[in-house]
Amino acid sequence: MKSLTLALLGTLAAGAASAGTLVYTAPEVTMIEEAAPMGGSGAWLIPLVILGVLILALTSTETST
Repeated sequence: MKSLTLALLGTLAAGAASAGTLVYTAPEVTMIEEAAPMGGSGAWLIPLVILGVLILALTSTETST
């Protein structure tokens, strides 16, 4: 009976001693990449409009009577 009590106390002590040894591992975060916009930013429109206005202004013909 004495050895059974000592075995039970040894088991409980070992269980309590090893209860704090679990190391927390953070879950792995998956990275989601956003798709790149198709066609660019549209910054090419401003110089194109300026060029069009210049071409129209320089090639216009005025006829006077």
